[in-house]
Amino acid sequence: MIIQDLFSLSGKRALVTGGNSGIGKGMAMALAQAGANVFIVGRDRGKVETAVAEINNESNSCQGIPFNLIEQPLEDLVEQAGNIDILVNAAGVNLRLPVDEVEEADWDQTLHINLKVPFFLARLLSKSMIQKGWGRIINIASLQSQRAFKNGLPYGASKGGVAQLTRAMAETWSDKGINANAIAPGFFPTPLTKPLFDNPEAVEAMAKQTAIGRSGKIEDLNGITIFLASPAADYVTGQVIYLDGGYTAK
Repeated sequence: MIIQDLFSLSGKRALVTGGNSGIGKGMAMALAQAGANVFIVGRDRGKVETAVAEINNESNSCQGIPFNLIEQPLEDLVEQAGNIDILVNAAGVNLRLPVDEVEEADWDQTLHINLKVPFFLARLLSKSMIQKGWGRIINIASLQSQRAFKNGLPYGASKGGVAQLTRAMAETWSDKGINANAIAPGFFPTPLTKPLFDNPEAVEAMAKQTAIGRSGKIEDLNGITIFLASPAADYVTGQVIYLDGGYTAK
């Protein structure tokens, strides 16, 4: 295979949950620029439409699906998206509550979006991937898949689960042509991390904890996203790749 073709996503169809903002939008942009036809999923119609326009300004290969992942059946989403080759489970929630303030509803919401949806959506989409003998699942893990942060019990539990879910997906589907991997971002400015990035002292402290000496930029996701979604990653599965500037290496 020609080297350029290893990283081409031409003719592939990608579904990105949480693709209307933050890490999900950045990954959707990368996939579209690599040639994929991308469907982004978000709850807020206005934000979805804005993200689609932004991505199409660069690639003209993105469509939006306004969808509530908690309230609507995932079968309806699969029906709207059609035949998907690449699934990116980027939708997520992090409530950052002290342990004594965590209500049962908070726990259920976090585990539902961060862990339940990735499994059941992947299971639905895997059926057509198996028929083709090719597919990619990219989950979003976290630094908290490996270590604990304050005020992060539900989130940490969900992201620890994502790491193991990714390995279990790989064991289940890789011999059928579906590779499953996860990206564990370090400190990136997104709507979920806005409370941290609004504090300049916290930003400086986070940067000093990395080996590179800075926090992540959304464009830092481009390379790993395209790699894991492309034929270049044919022999990579069941891995949690830490995109953290060397934070976990220190």
